[in-house]
Amino acid sequence: MSVHNPVHLPRPAHLRRPMLDVLGEMALARARAHEFCGPARQMLALMVAGAMPGEVFWIAPRWQRDALNPDGMAAFAEPGRFTFLAPQRDADLLWSLEEVLRSGAVPLAVVELPSPPGMTAVRRLHLAAETGAAEGTGAPLGLLLTPGDGGAPGIETRWQMAQAHRPDAPGWLLSRRRARTLPPKAWRLTGRPGRWRLTPA
Repeated sequence: MSVHNPVHLPRPAHLRRPMLDVLGEMALARARAHEFCGPARQMLALMVAGAMPGEVFWIAPRWQRDALNPDGMAAFAEPGRFTFLAPQRDADLLWSLEEVLRSGAVPLAVVELPSPPGMTAVRRLHLAAETGAAEGTGAPLGLLLTPGDGGAPGIETRWQMAQAHRPDAPGWLLSRRRARTLPPKAWRLTGRPGRWRLTPA
């Protein structure tokens, strides 16, 4: 009896997703939806915006009080690149993101959610992003900002970031909680925009 070892063939070139290099080992597949959680999730999304050119659609509930401050944003990305949408209903948050991704009109769309969405909603976002990549001007990237530890099923990747400042220097703890092809990993993030440094935590 012969034993056949499994052979892992490389993914065909036409099926490989373009990647966005954010910082060091943090790279995000384009035309997909990713989840950011933790108390510094907004900052992490701004870092992604700073790593890519083009317009950004930022979707947040109208009742949310802690809106982004342009003065704080400027260190990461030009505030003039951002268009802010403020739906009144929970259901319109994901609907807005889905429509933006499907249009393929902007390279980055971010939504702040009160809780993680379900599997069906996440699948719809992936499909919308793929449609936008095929019919729009580029491969759009969708970011879901969720509270606590996140937990959206079916997401492409899940990242968590929290403050971990020291008396002598500011710092953050960045964790890759979920990825389709990579194991969980954590880093300490230090530095400032344009001069970030990742070291294993």
